Amino acid sequence: MIRIKVPATSANIGPGFDCMGLAVSLYSSVDFEKSEQKLVIQGCPEEFQNEQNLVYQAFIKCCDYLGQDVPNVKITIENNIPVARGLGSSAFCIVAGLEGANQWFKAGLSKEVLLDLATEMEGHPDNVSPAIYGKLGVSFIDEDKNVQTVHFDVDQKLQFVTLIPDYEVSTDKARAILPTQMSYREAIYQVGHAVALSKAMELGDLKLISASIIDKMHEPYRSQLIPDYDAARKICESANGTMYISGSGSTMMAIVANEEDAKQIVTQTQKDFPNWKVYHLNVDTQGAISEVI
Repeated sequence: MIRIKVPATSANIGPGFDCMGLAVSLYSSVDFEKSEQKLVIQGCPEEFQNEQNLVYQAFIKCCDYLGQDVPNVKITIENNIPVARGLGSSAFCIVAGLEGANQWFKAGLSKEVLLDLATEMEGHPDNVSPAIYGKLGVSFIDEDKNVQTVHFDVDQKLQFVTLIPDYEVSTDKARAILPTQMSYREAIYQVGHAVALSKAMELGDLKLISASIIDKMHEPYRSQLIPDYDAARKICESANGTMYISGSGSTMMAIVANEEDAKQIVTQTQKDFPNWKVYHLNVDTQGAISEVI
């Protein structure tokens, strides 16, 4: 049996809209094993236990890339990444399926190839890049339609807390609410802040992180889709932290400088929002890993 373990990912990180993503220590896994039937899927809602399952679609895509017939397979999913909450649930499925086929056939595909295939399926690399590589990733698709990605080590003293509401934010709504144009002044603001944020995360400079993470491209609009955004921000700021919307939401991610502040956010959030899921996390540095069991 082949097991693929993939970290959750948090995209945008304020000003890094659609190009920046972070791998965090919340994991889901998929097991692949031989089956007498064409396809058996377990561990997910019944509506996804079919050939349209995204893990299986990614598995097929990698088989096709390798020129291999799709084998009969049993897929068992253990998903700890909430769906439609801005933590890379689709990236998990895609990366797990691709890497599952890569390991099944002992093909030895590089991470660069897996990233290209994953981006083709996802449409953008901001989540799939850190899911594959770990760390903080900044990615774009160049003029030749090749995916370019660079990775930053994040200072280990930084602590992260996910605040996951008990309601979704539709990706379509999160896209639709955004303006269609922005000024040069706003573009310059975004570029400067995103570049500074990348270095600030590497340095572990929370003061600079707090200054550079302020976004003008999407958060002022998407925050309107999260009724408890202001209350969550107050919780994070009262613990000396900063906060951003993870992906398109509804998850919000706090960044603090030590475990004590992280625990304060966890405790207060659980008190004020007992139906939310709250995780105290670190940065994942490995990305997707595989093992034969």
